[in-house]
Amino acid sequence: MTRILLADDHALVRRGVRLILEGEPDFTVVAEAGDGAEAVRAAATHEADLAILDVAMPRMTGLQAARELARTRPALRILMLSMYDNEQYFFQALKAGACGYVLKSVADRDLVEACRAVRRGEPFLYPGAVTALIRNYLDRARDGEEVPQSLLTPREEEVLKLIAEGHTSQEIADTLVISVKTVHRHRANLLHKLGMRDRLELTRYAIRAGLIEP
Repeated sequence: MTRILLADDHALVRRGVRLILEGEPDFTVVAEAGDGAEAVRAAATHEADLAILDVAMPRMTGLQAARELARTRPALRILMLSMYDNEQYFFQALKAGACGYVLKSVADRDLVEACRAVRRGEPFLYPGAVTALIRNYLDRARDGEEVPQSLLTPREEEVLKLIAEGHTSQEIADTLVISVKTVHRHRANLLHKLGMRDRLELTRYAIRAGLIEP
């Protein structure tokens, strides 16, 4: 069961989001908050696995709350909920420690998927956010700013190659002499760095990167 902390300054929005979440058998909302400060206090008194924070709230914004929760509750996953399809808010959310960004306009379609992705340690980015990330990268390269030659560490490339070749987590752990837990962490990092969702997308990336033959 995923325990969720929900923060939005509009009670009607909270009610609607709660209905979406609790329509799933493995989600339960354990606390609600009307602003960022309340969310931080609620996180200290309720055992939550995931915090869903509205970006714009009174007293303390969702972004400010995300930064505080990332500092004080590092195990708590954070998902931002926003009415703004805005690159600035999106990048601020990532910098604040959020693992995903969901637009309220399509919450009925994306919210459950986003929660499941974030709980698996994977990012959730709506299509416009992916475009923004690519544009930001290209702008930095065009302006001569330093951009990493490789997104992945050598160890991550080793794990990615073995994943793409179809090995199980236990087989990868045995091959690299690491724990299965470490393999899972590398896999989550790969998905997060590359903005991908599953093994199939990782395999396609490995082919494009020349790590395996098609």
